[in-house]
Amino acid sequence: MAQFSSKPAYTLFDIVKYFLKLGTWGFGGPVALVGYMHRDLVEHKSWLTEEEYKEGLALAQLAPGPLAAQLCIYIGFVHYGLLGATLAGIAFILPSFIMVVLLGMAYRLFGGLAWMQAVFYGVGAAVIGIIGMSAYKLTVKSISKFEFSAVKAKWLLWLFYIVGVAVTVITQKEEILLFLACGIGYMLVKAPPQWIKKPAALPAVVFIGAGFWKYDGKTLQQMGLFFLKAGAFVFGSGLAIVPFLHSGVVKQFGWLNERQFVDAVAVAMITPGPVVITTGFIGYLVAGFPGACIAALATFLPCYLFTVALAPSFKKIAKNTSIKAFVEGITAVVIGALVGSVIIIGLRSITDIPTAIIAAASVFVLINVKKIQEPYIIGMAAIIGLLIKTL
Repeated sequence: MAQFSSKPAYTLFDIVKYFLKLGTWGFGGPVALVGYMHRDLVEHKSWLTEEEYKEGLALAQLAPGPLAAQLCIYIGFVHYGLLGATLAGIAFILPSFIMVVLLGMAYRLFGGLAWMQAVFYGVGAAVIGIIGMSAYKLTVKSISKFEFSAVKAKWLLWLFYIVGVAVTVITQKEEILLFLACGIGYMLVKAPPQWIKKPAALPAVVFIGAGFWKYDGKTLQQMGLFFLKAGAFVFGSGLAIVPFLHSGVVKQFGWLNERQFVDAVAVAMITPGPVVITTGFIGYLVAGFPGACIAALATFLPCYLFTVALAPSFKKIAKNTSIKAFVEGITAVVIGALVGSVIIIGLRSITDIPTAIIAAASVFVLINVKKIQEPYIIGMAAIIGLLIKTL
């Protein structure tokens, strides 16, 4: 069992209440949420040491699943074990889950009305710009800057990245085997494990109108398996899950069309908490409230299991260079797939000059106006969409 500092300065109720508040008011995506946790829990409250926080962040980056949710679960585990991890995770995810279910009900009720279509006309274009900008930031942060020396030093990761872009654009789906191959390939080149060097054994009316309880049993089973894979094979930022979801939800199963999928991503942008909660909205549109529960639970279950399983012995795992190399290889190709997905969705969502301008303006604002967060951009895009469609 990992040795954490004894006698915590907070109760289990305190940490659960904190994550309930963060899940309700924490806008800005995974990077911002991770920053809030450090500011509040390490700097202001001194509930965690710097070392405990850094170990949690490292585990969140190494394991698959949404970054902020993993760190939250780890922090809950530090002093209160499995119960703390479970309650902290539920408290963090629950507020945004409730919000996306309510938004899903509204979308099912009013999605056919002209004003709702006008709102998402502008919002969908803004989302393309936001995802595109996020893909650029992830590329620079996880692979290297766009400088000759940096690209030369990380040439193999850039190769995986380009392959990820090309395969996603050409096939219009994600290949999990490609992800695993890139991860294993980079591990073998950069840090082959010891067992390879020395062979050894391998280790109501409104509810009815909103489709609240409308579902199909077979669809729920398919959704459970699909979102379980999504949670288990996607590393890093919450937006990294977008291409995986797009390939399955739109292409493979046809649960949503392109317009609905972009709207689902937009809903995740305007709600607090983890971006991955978009799976709850998608699940609601496909199979009502049971679908929302199955999709959200299946998506977050892998990261919960990985975190609580690895947390006790993470000090040893964190030093394993082979595991780090494996994650670097997968991350490179996943981010490439995200870029490919942005290209695919963008070609279908940017349908005219106004949507192109909104998408470009969103990128411009994100680059030049640091204090404006995504929810504000989404709100402005919604107003612009209404004005364009009604005037």
